[in-house]
Amino acid sequence: MHLRKMSCKALQPPSHLRDYYSINLLLLIRERRDYRGSSGEPQQHHEAAEAEKSLSRSERLKKHRQRLTGKKSHRCSDCGKSYSRSDSLQLHLRIHTGENSHCCSDCGKRFTSSADLKKHLRIHTGEKPYSCDQCGKSFTRTSNLKAHQRIHTAEKPYSCDQCGKSFSSSSHLTIHQRMHTGEKPHHCFDCGKSYSRSDSLKVHQRIHTGEKPYSCYQCGKSCNNTSSLKTHQRIHTGEKPYNCDHCGKSFNDTSSLKTHQRIHTGEKPYSCSDCGKTFSKSSTLQSHQRIHTGEKPYSCSDCGKTFSKLYTLQSHQRIHTGEKPYSCDQCGKSFVTSSHLTIHQRTHTGDKYYSCDHCGKRYSGKRSLIKHQKMHT
Repeated sequence: MHLRKMSCKALQPPSHLRDYYSINLLLLIRERRDYRGSSGEPQQHHEAAEAEKSLSRSERLKKHRQRLTGKKSHRCSDCGKSYSRSDSLQLHLRIHTGENSHCCSDCGKRFTSSADLKKHLRIHTGEKPYSCDQCGKSFTRTSNLKAHQRIHTAEKPYSCDQCGKSFSSSSHLTIHQRMHTGEKPHHCFDCGKSYSRSDSLKVHQRIHTGEKPYSCYQCGKSCNNTSSLKTHQRIHTGEKPYNCDHCGKSFNDTSSLKTHQRIHTGEKPYSCSDCGKTFSKSSTLQSHQRIHTGEKPYSCSDCGKTFSKLYTLQSHQRIHTGEKPYSCDQCGKSFVTSSHLTIHQRTHTGDKYYSCDHCGKRYSGKRSLIKHQKMHT
C-alpha cells in the first residue's frame, strides 16, 4: 500500500510542467474523441484523413495557450477588431457581409447568431430570466440587469472625458456626449428634424401620426408622451412644483415658469417680422401676426362669426349660451369676460385709469373715455 502511494506521487510531473502535460493530455483526448465520434465508433476513413490534414498538435497547443493568456490573434480586416478564436471572428464578419442566417418566426427579423435570436425572442415570449436580488425586477438580458444593479450600488463607471460627468451605462454616456459634439443621428423622415436620442425621435413622430397613447384616468385626455400627461394631471391635483424666485408664484410646468419670469426680466425674444413688435411668448406673436395676415381661424358654430384668437371666440360664444362666469365679490354682478369685471370693479374702488388728453377728465373704462372724447371733436 505504501509503495503504491509512492509510485503515484512519482508519476506526477513537477509543478512548473503540470500545465504543459495537462494541455497535451486534453488535446490527445480531443483528437481521440474527434476520430471516434460522439458514439465511440470509429469514423469513416475520409473523415480521419481530413482530421490528419488539420492543424498539428503543436499548432493546436499554441492556439489553446492564446485563449488562456487572452491573446487575440484573429483580426478583422474591415474594422480592426480582434478575437482570440477564429469562430468568434467568423461570427463578427457577418456584421460586414450582411449575412443574417437566423430568422425570427414571429416578426421576420434576422440576426447574425443564434444567441442574438434567442435574446430577441424574449420580446415575443415576455421571458425575463434575470432578476435583481435587491428589488426583484426582472430583465431579458444580463447586461440590462447589470446596468440596473448600479442603481442600488450607485456605481457610475463611465465618465465623460469632456466634462467629467459619470454614468451607470455606456449607452447613457454615448447619448450625453452628443451634447458636446452636437451629433443628432436620429432623423424624422417626414420633416427632416434630427434628434440625439431615438426615444425623442419616437415621441416627435407622434406629431405626424397623431398617436396619443397616454390617457388621463380622470378626464380621458390623451397625450403623446408621459411628461405631457404628468403635467396635465397637475390640473386635477393642483400641484404646482415650480416657483418663481422673484414673486413666489407657482406653476405646474417649467415652460410656464420660464414664460412668467420674462415679466420680471423684461425679455421679449419673439419678434414680428412685419412691424418689429416683440413678445414674451411665441403664442402671443402668432396671434399678433394675424393682424397682418387677416387670418381668423376660429369660427363660431352658432352664427359663423370668425376670430383671430381662441379666447375671443370663447368670450363671444357666451353671448349665445348666456354664461357669465366672472362675478363681482362686492355686489355679485356677473360678466362675460374678466376684463368687463375688472372695469366694473373700478366703480367700487373709484379707480380711474383712463384720462382725456384735452381736459384731463378721468374715467374707469376705456369706452367711457372714447364716448367723452367725441365731445371735443
